[in-house]
Amino acid sequence: MELHVNLQNRRDLAGQIYRGIRAAILDGRLRPGDRLPPTRELAVRLDVSRNTIAVAYEWLTAEGLLAGRAGVGSFVQGEVRTTGVRKVSSPGRPLKLREFWRELPGSSEPRTPVAYEFRVGIPDARLFPFETWRRLVARQLRAATQTADDGEPAGHPALRASVARHVFLARGVRATADEVLITQGAQQALDLIGRVLIEPGACVAVEEPGYPPARLLFQSLGARVVGVPVDAEGLDVSALPHDARLVYVTPSHQFPLGVAMSPSRRNALLAWAEQRNAVVIEDDYDSEFRFGGRPLETLHGLDRSGRVVYVGSFSKVMLPGLRLGFLVAPPSLFAALRMAKSVADGYSQWPVQAALARFIDEGHLARHIRKMRREYESRHERIVEALTRHFSPWLEPVPSRVGLHVSAVFNRSSTRWEQDVVAQAREAGVGVQSLSEYCAERSAQHGLILGYGAMATNRIDEGLRRLRASFEAVSRARSLARG
Repeated sequence: MELHVNLQNRRDLAGQIYRGIRAAILDGRLRPGDRLPPTRELAVRLDVSRNTIAVAYEWLTAEGLLAGRAGVGSFVQGEVRTTGVRKVSSPGRPLKLREFWRELPGSSEPRTPVAYEFRVGIPDARLFPFETWRRLVARQLRAATQTADDGEPAGHPALRASVARHVFLARGVRATADEVLITQGAQQALDLIGRVLIEPGACVAVEEPGYPPARLLFQSLGARVVGVPVDAEGLDVSALPHDARLVYVTPSHQFPLGVAMSPSRRNALLAWAEQRNAVVIEDDYDSEFRFGGRPLETLHGLDRSGRVVYVGSFSKVMLPGLRLGFLVAPPSLFAALRMAKSVADGYSQWPVQAALARFIDEGHLARHIRKMRREYESRHERIVEALTRHFSPWLEPVPSRVGLHVSAVFNRSSTRWEQDVVAQAREAGVGVQSLSEYCAERSAQHGLILGYGAMATNRIDEGLRRLRASFEAVSRARSLARG
C-alpha cells in the first residue's frame, strides 16, 4: 500500500518514521492486517537508508504494533484501539459559504431500518436479472477497443440510439439519437438544464406539492422557485407566475400525489410556454408502470414549437445505483447542454452505457418492465383495496393507476394526526412518509405516501395491519387527551 510519512528535517529520521507510522496505526488509518511497504521500497520513496526504515519497523514490532512474516513482509498486528483520525485545527475565521448553503438544513440522520418499510421510489432489486446484466457489463469490460479517449459528453452512441428507439416505442416520443443526451440520473439532467437556462433571480415554477430535490436544485442555481398548486387534473396552469421562464412538471404520474395531467391542461401549458417564451421540463416519472387505462400523450409529443425537454431515468425500471438517465432536448438547446455535460464531468460510465445499450436492444429491458409491471400492479391493488376498506375513517386514497407508490390524504377530522401516525407507525416497525414532507408552502396538504417497490407482496398485509393499529392507537390517545 501507499504510505505517506512526513519528514520535517534530516534529524532523527528513524524516530520521525516510527512516530508517523505509529500515529497512523493508532488513528485507525492503518488497520490490523494491513501490509506495510517493504523497507527497500519505503527507503527509496523517503530518500533515506534502508537501515533507517528497518530500525523504525523494529521499534514498532517491539511495541506490538507490527508483526513480521518471513518472506512476506510486515503487517499491522492485532486489534488496535483507535483514537479516531486527528482533526485539523480550525482556522481563525470560517470560510464563507453562499447564503443558500448557509441556510439549508443539514442532512438528517440515516433512518433506522424497520421491518415494514413502505419507502417511496425504490424498485424491487430482488427481481432484477442480475446474471444477464453481469454478462453484458463483463463483455464491455473485456472489449479491446476501450481506451482513455473513447468518451463523448452526450453519451455512448449506441445507448443514445437505443434510448431514442425505446422512448418512441414505449412513450411515443419522436427523437433521433442526436437529440438524446445521457446523464447520471434524472437529477443531473435537471442540473444541466438549470445551468444552461437559469439566470440568477430568474423565476422557476414547480409543482406544489412536488419533488423536493428538483426545488432545491433550482434554488441552489440562484433561481426564485415558485410552487404552483396541483389538483385532480395536475398542475394548475392558470396559477403559473407570469414571469416564469422554466416550468418543471411530472405530468404522467405527479409526484407525490399520483394524478395525471389532463389533456386540456397539457395543451394549456404548451400554449402558455409558447406565449411566454418559456421552457417546460417534462419528467416522465414512473410512466413505465401503468396498470390500466389509455396512456396520455407526452408533452414532448404534443409540442410543436420545441419548448419541451423530456427527462427520464433507468433508476426505477432497473436499479437506483445504476445512476443512468437521459434527456431529449430540442436542437436550440442541445449544443449548450452537451457543453454543460462536458464541463460537469466530461463523460461517465462508458462500459456501463454500452452494456445498457445491449440490454435494451436485446429486449431484456422490455421483458423486465413487463414482469415488474405485473408484480407492482398486484401490490398497488392490494394497498388501494386495504386503504379503501380499512382506513376510510381517516384516509382517502388519491386515484392513480401508475407508479411505485400510493398517496392518501387525511379527512378533515384527522388532518392534524399526520406526524403522530408516522411516529406511532415507526414504533410498530412500519415506515411511511407524510405528504406534508413534499410541500414547501405553509398551507401544506396532509396525508401518507406508501411506496411498494421495496415491499414484498407477502409482507404488505401485515404492514398495513400494523399501520391501522397505529391509527387506532393515535385515535385512543387523542380521545383520552380531550377528556
